[in-house]
Amino acid sequence: MDRGPVEKDPEEWATGDEPMTAPQESYLRTLAREAGRDVPEGLSKAEASQLIDELQDQSRRLNDNG
Repeated sequence: MDRGPVEKDPEEWATGDEPMTAPQESYLRTLAREAGRDVPEGLSKAEASQLIDELQDQSRRLNDNG
């Protein structure tokens, strides 16, 4: 039985304390702009991932059912 990809908590990532990647930063800035939020400087990969998840949950564009 396939349960799909297993997601690991970003706080448990081996590289989670490294600086966020360029793609993370780009996507995060897009989501933040749509949400009217600022992106803090110096986020780690794990912090960026958590903020992306938070902003995706708040995004009208991503959560629009129509």
